[in-house]
Amino acid sequence: MIGRLTGTLVEKTPPTICVDVNGVGYEVDVPMSTLYALPELGARVSLHTHLTVREDAHLLYGFASLAERATFRQLIKVSGIGARTALAVLSGLSVADLAQAVTLQESGRLTRVPGIGKKTAERLLLELRGKLGADIGASPQQVPDSQSDVLNALLALGYSEKESLAALKGLPADVGVSEGIRLALKALVR
Repeated sequence: MIGRLTGTLVEKTPPTICVDVNGVGYEVDVPMSTLYALPELGARVSLHTHLTVREDAHLLYGFASLAERATFRQLIKVSGIGARTALAVLSGLSVADLAQAVTLQESGRLTRVPGIGKKTAERLLLELRGKLGADIGASPQQVPDSQSDVLNALLALGYSEKESLAALKGLPADVGVSEGIRLALKALVR
């Protein structure tokens, strides 16, 4: 497995770049976010890589950060998502934005990415839930203990995680569970 490449950037033809490593030119497909972060031609570059070996080709994908590579690897595990689609997702959304969309179950953000329809977006949300590292954005684990019971009650009543977390923001930190539920429901009705 080729896990990292360090060499001279000799060519940029989106989405492919060429990195010369001691006289060997490696063609590497990169998401647009990585392409924009690259230096000028002739400069030294270092990329975290993922190698895919197929019957007809060895394909190398490069990323500016370990988080991008880890997210790419999670994306290609999803049924029906290939490397090209995973690169498109990472080109259209940052890792943090994707994690937040998954946490908040916002399929609309994913459908803005070319090649991602409603069904694919919903499958991504379902299969990536809880798998994107820190699932950036609010999650029940990030809520203080005193408010977690209020959050669980709101979720049990059928409110979405996004609505429930928004209602929790207006609650005093030292509120009791029953009073917290009452105040949160009052905020949700508005």
